[in-house]
Amino acid sequence: MQNDTMKIEFKQSTVENLELFSQMLDKDINTILEEALEQYFDAAQKRLMEKNINDENAMTNLDYDEFWDGVDID
Repeated sequence: MQNDTMKIEFKQSTVENLELFSQMLDKDINTILEEALEQYFDAAQKRLMEKNINDENAMTNLDYDEFWDGVDID
């Protein structure tokens, strides 16, 4: 059976900000954390996708003509 318990620790300033914004926005702290993590995951996924594209582009520095130079297609 999988243990679904996770221990998460925050700096005191983070806890204070969570409490403050929870009151100011009238939102549950869990909702704030979920929204923040969703934004983080979206941004991280975009960065990874851009890195993959850049890595693929870095595999060749040849332009189209140089890449196909000498290839004979009949």
